[in-house]
Amino acid sequence: MSLVDSPPVLAVAPTAAPLVDPLFISDLHLAEQRPRTIARFLRFLAQDAPRHRELVVLGDLFEFWIGDDAASSARPIVEALAAHSAGGRRLLLMHGNRDPLLGHAFAAASGGTLIADPIVVEVAGTPTLLSHGDAWCTLDVAYQRFRAMVRQPEFQRDFLSKTLEERIAFARGLRMQSDSEKSMKAADIMDVTPDAVVAALRAAGVRRIIHGHTHRPALHVVDLGDALAERWVLPDLDLDGTEPRGGFLEFDEDQPRLVFFD
Repeated sequence: MSLVDSPPVLAVAPTAAPLVDPLFISDLHLAEQRPRTIARFLRFLAQDAPRHRELVVLGDLFEFWIGDDAASSARPIVEALAAHSAGGRRLLLMHGNRDPLLGHAFAAASGGTLIADPIVVEVAGTPTLLSHGDAWCTLDVAYQRFRAMVRQPEFQRDFLSKTLEERIAFARGLRMQSDSEKSMKAADIMDVTPDAVVAALRAAGVRRIIHGHTHRPALHVVDLGDALAERWVLPDLDLDGTEPRGGFLEFDEDQPRLVFFD
């Protein structure tokens, strides 16, 4: 199947069927420049993912994504995901802050479904709020303005109408700017805002959140005043840096559990 996305406005599924035996991952940041990370992800797809009925990617599958028509370098990843899905397993894909332009052609070629962010899904019998998590980093005002802009259909149409060279240059510039700004931002600005998390939980009417983005994997207990809630943060994957890391969230007897790679 061609990976040319048409139309370029990226509609997502607002609901999803219950997840019975899911595996959650996020922040893989796959790119040609990170061969060890790609190799570990492919190993994960071959060894870990097949033990579960559903695989849910909560954003940032790729380091950047400039459109489905530029996906030739991602062919091994698309084929591996398609092979995984062909076994009758479900694949749910959420946009992240690095790949908000993942399109329907990519989803179709990989056998996946693009889902909304945030979305409430029944997970192992419990209603759960799923999100990439960047929308809750509300203290980073400049980033929230940028996030809102790149999710506008008009921006997406305009960006995807540019040449590949123009899109590549734009993405590289953003990455350099992001790396520069991170070094100057306080740690709490790049983490979720507690009040935003509480508001999201109350609005959704749930007592459990699963998200990525912050690269701070842990279980956090959230006090809602009249009840306690769980916030599960997924690990990121990086086998090419100075501190190799990675992992996923699975369920054991309907209870969530973080698993870290060796």
